[in-house]
Amino acid sequence: MVDRNALIDDLEAIVGPSFVAWRPEDLLVYEYDGSIDRATPLAVVVPANVAQVSAIVRLCRRYEVPLVPRGAGTGLSGGAIALDESVQLVMTRFRRILSVDVENRTAVVEPGVVNADLSVHVAPSGLYYVPDPSSQKACTIGGNVAENAGGPHCLAYGVTTNHVLGMEVVLADGEATWLGGETRETPWYDLRGAFIGSEGMFGIVTKVAVRLLPLPEAVQTMVATFRSLDEATGAVSDIIGSGVVPAAIEMIDKVTIAAVEPFYHPGYPPDAEAVLLVEVDGMRETVEEEAAHVEAICRRSGASDFRSSDDPVRRAELWATRKGAIGAFGSLRPNYYLVDGVVPRTKLQETMRKISDLAAEMEILIANVFHAGDGNLHPCILFDEREPGAVEKTIAAGERILEMCVEAGGALSGEHGIGIEKQAYMGLMYNQDDLAAMEGLKVAFGAGDFFNPLKVFPTGRNLHGAAYRGAIRKTGTGDVV
Repeated sequence: MVDRNALIDDLEAIVGPSFVAWRPEDLLVYEYDGSIDRATPLAVVVPANVAQVSAIVRLCRRYEVPLVPRGAGTGLSGGAIALDESVQLVMTRFRRILSVDVENRTAVVEPGVVNADLSVHVAPSGLYYVPDPSSQKACTIGGNVAENAGGPHCLAYGVTTNHVLGMEVVLADGEATWLGGETRETPWYDLRGAFIGSEGMFGIVTKVAVRLLPLPEAVQTMVATFRSLDEATGAVSDIIGSGVVPAAIEMIDKVTIAAVEPFYHPGYPPDAEAVLLVEVDGMRETVEEEAAHVEAICRRSGASDFRSSDDPVRRAELWATRKGAIGAFGSLRPNYYLVDGVVPRTKLQETMRKISDLAAEMEILIANVFHAGDGNLHPCILFDEREPGAVEKTIAAGERILEMCVEAGGALSGEHGIGIEKQAYMGLMYNQDDLAAMEGLKVAFGAGDFFNPLKVFPTGRNLHGAAYRGAIRKTGTGDVV
């Protein structure tokens, strides 16, 4: 049994009493992330520098208490939830942009830097940081590294691993070391690549070296409205099949349209069943040619309404319904569960039909808002946790959707990670030898089960949703914490 009072005293000695949370009312805000899972940490500590992180790691090893790294808490698979009586190590004080090398188009930042803030910072130099999760105004670079986050523009430009050159990390022995570096090429094994997407199980990121890209000469954003999902998904395949690879192809369905209309007033036609958002960028002449090509395909596929602009203000308005969709769902139901699965683009139509049939079968409301260009689906199951059985039904529906994705030749996750949410389903894609080989990386990094325990790999325990239901029971239905 851990002497919690002694542990808290020792943590306070490292960072100061103001940066350790341990009272129940203070821990409430740390018991969840963007997923539907909840669990209360043993304590929360917020370090300010690498020396403090190293000291915390060594202290928790001495107490034999696991550590769970946490960024902004916007993750959607329960990755930042503190299971197994863990201490949560929060990196939000690490928020400095340490250096920008305009000539070599690189930057070194701390992990608590908000994703969108980096692009704002380097914009005067004509540069930007490409990975753009929908939560980019809140999520942090360190969290993006942990989950290998993507975003709308990953279709053409790739995800986080394609834009991170190296990281300084604190390993389980408390030592800080660099994986990769600040240059584009490093010799030997790509430990940087192995660490990215490891969901906080290998160590704590304390610095990140990223590559920057020049702002494109021209950008054209187009929105096409369709009377059926089949028409919209068909247009996606036709655009890619024609040889055009847009920077982004996003889609929202009828339920999402109903949610965003009162807030953003896009004025979509009343018979709209799906909206396709396509963006092309690059040299002006190329953008003009590709935009005309996309418009022709959309109209040939049955688009009933088509809007296009290269004006930054108007483009932001066109993006608003996609970027703000998740927040708007609150007007339909108080809770949502965002499923993150991937299917081959050629199976998009078939899978969307199956999801629609599932919603009717289970009598649930599903809103679809997703990265259509690479088949990364984000069905949002909308529900009210106060209704008896709603959480269980929602989790069961999510499982069915993930099974559909794997059966279609896809994957369990495109960008949100496995975390608690999908660990029980890893057997759908991997056998025991596969899982053992991957889990062996934790040993190779010297971490074992010290960092972020009970995540990603199947445990035989029903963790997903269990902590969530426990949190509801704490106060009773109708008075949810």
